[in-house]
Amino acid sequence: MYIILLLLWIVFNGKFTWEIFVIGAVVCAALYWFICKFMGYSIKNDIRAVKKIGQVIGYIVTVIVEVIKANGQVIHFILTSKYEVQPKLIRFKTSLKNEVSRVALANCITLTPGTITVSLEEDEYVVHCLDEELAEGMENSVFVQKLRTMEGTKEE
Repeated sequence: MYIILLLLWIVFNGKFTWEIFVIGAVVCAALYWFICKFMGYSIKNDIRAVKKIGQVIGYIVTVIVEVIKANGQVIHFILTSKYEVQPKLIRFKTSLKNEVSRVALANCITLTPGTITVSLEEDEYVVHCLDEELAEGMENSVFVQKLRTMEGTKEE
């Protein structure tokens, strides 16, 4: 966090001089101390975040790949006039423990073309799918598996 604060200080100043760097280092150190002392932050959080950066990058790549694949399916639905789209509203529960993970899953479902998260309450999702084919296996999708891995929980 300290390094990110210092980098932001340098970027927002628009140029790099040693005076800007030293003043920024002092200001960022004071800000980091304040965050640790009064906002419940700790160096352990930084270490945990650094350890998970590879998993986060992998998750982002997975989201991009899945969005591209879903785009292909939706384009196929649009261009194939013989195929009749069967919209479906599904409900499913997830075993994700962390609220951030559950919200990330809801956002990824909505980002994926052909699906929209209608509701998320605790661990229950209501999702509208453009077609039944898009609804298959949503409760145990690649998004859920990656998020479980990032949470450190086993598959249930």
